[in-house]
Amino acid sequence: MQLVKTFGSSVHGVNAFTVTIEVNVSVSGAGADIKYFMVGLPDNSIRESWHRIESAVKENHFNMPRTKIVVNLSPADVRKEGTHYDLPIAIGVLGSSLQMPSHHFHEYVILGELSLDGSIKPIKGALPIAIQARKEGFKGIILPKQNAREAAIVSDIKVYGVENIHEVVRFLSDDLDLEETVVNTREEFFNQVGFNDIDFSDVKGQENIKRALEIAAAGGHNAILIGPPGAGKTMLAKRLPGILPPLSLYEALETTKIHSVAGKLPVGSALMYARPFRNPHHTVSDVALVGGGNNAQPGEISFAHNGVLFLDELPEFKRNVLEVLRQPMEERRVTISRARFSVEYPANFMLLAAMNPCPCGYYNHPDKECVCAPGVVQKYLNRISGPLLDRIDLHVEVVPVGVKELSQLGDGEQSNSIRERVIAARKIQEQRFEGTTIHSNAQMSSKQVKELCIITTAGQNLLNKAMDKLGLSARAYDRILKVSRTIADLAGSNDILIEHLAEAIQYRSLDRDNWAQ
Repeated sequence: MQLVKTFGSSVHGVNAFTVTIEVNVSVSGAGADIKYFMVGLPDNSIRESWHRIESAVKENHFNMPRTKIVVNLSPADVRKEGTHYDLPIAIGVLGSSLQMPSHHFHEYVILGELSLDGSIKPIKGALPIAIQARKEGFKGIILPKQNAREAAIVSDIKVYGVENIHEVVRFLSDDLDLEETVVNTREEFFNQVGFNDIDFSDVKGQENIKRALEIAAAGGHNAILIGPPGAGKTMLAKRLPGILPPLSLYEALETTKIHSVAGKLPVGSALMYARPFRNPHHTVSDVALVGGGNNAQPGEISFAHNGVLFLDELPEFKRNVLEVLRQPMEERRVTISRARFSVEYPANFMLLAAMNPCPCGYYNHPDKECVCAPGVVQKYLNRISGPLLDRIDLHVEVVPVGVKELSQLGDGEQSNSIRERVIAARKIQEQRFEGTTIHSNAQMSSKQVKELCIITTAGQNLLNKAMDKLGLSARAYDRILKVSRTIADLAGSNDILIEHLAEAIQYRSLDRDNWAQ
């Protein structure tokens, strides 16, 4: 018997760290019952692995030592969780009991959940684990076959997908040549990257709403659509990802990491190719939205990273749920802090919200009369706090298209055409913010707004009057300047003209004191 070391990995946030698994099978202490000791802060799922390991070892015609077995998960002061330690522990037991050679153990990170028959089930977090394994100089990574393509997008490390423990034993014993999983990341990404299959041309009319969403997409701005039921708010919202610029390879990797650590990546997938569109129900909890829990997991705002978070029926969300959005919207990341750990998840998303103007839905409707009692409309709007509305750049009123107009209107402009203008505007912003961590106008700081959003004297006078008349906050002032900068970019103008500023001001409708009177 001998002390052996295998290597696994643990995910913390969207990154991983290597865990050394030390296994020592004692030569003494034989008895009817196996004395099994697990140390190094394992959780219950790891403690229960003993029963899975014992069954898997016996089912594959190996012997389970009937002696004292000690397994240490190092670093021992960090809590470990998950079932992916089954396979490296089992291999360590077989190596320590001299049933297989251990001279290759130091070369590979080994991961996998064992079934009772020895087959290997998929794991979470294969992508960040592979990135960390390459960083630490491991020769390769052995993991479930279902996760092999996901890990193989990391270059300069060998990835072997396995289906059962017997394959792993034979491979590490130089008795079997496993086929390496190889993915040409760049080629696959550029061949597969696509756009939303639903098109803006399906929406008849609503040209002013399409214009507002084009501005939002061009500058990465948050937007809210206010209108009666059936006006097309949800239909328009679902088409927003189709006019956003395609994901870059770096963004695709970032997005894939988040879905990987949560186990949300489709089995057999290598990368996410389309921008996420998340649409949580209004009954969602604050933890489900921002992330957290006993075993910290990313929430909906992180799943929407580099994409769109759509909140339909915004006033129906609980007040405390909406308020937790405020800080992530500003900082574009969320930090989950607990007594014993702190985890940070990226949350760079576009917020798109939709709401009815009142409980009955027909306030300001051109044809139907609102039946809400006096004061109810304002009370309904007050469910959304002022600080949250301040963080939404574009307030867009949606008016329903009449039946007669629908029959007369032809198909609208296609998403491809709109997206070309959006991409051109984003390229201008890339040049403007080159060398910084900022990628769009919506991310500008107050200092950058002063430097980059210079307006004429006439424009300043117009903005001052709007501030006084609408009672706008200092944050709304900056938002108007950012939106006007985006409108100028779409027009290909170096300067912010007065018409750009005027158009930006009209998108602050919910700031008007008399909007719900």
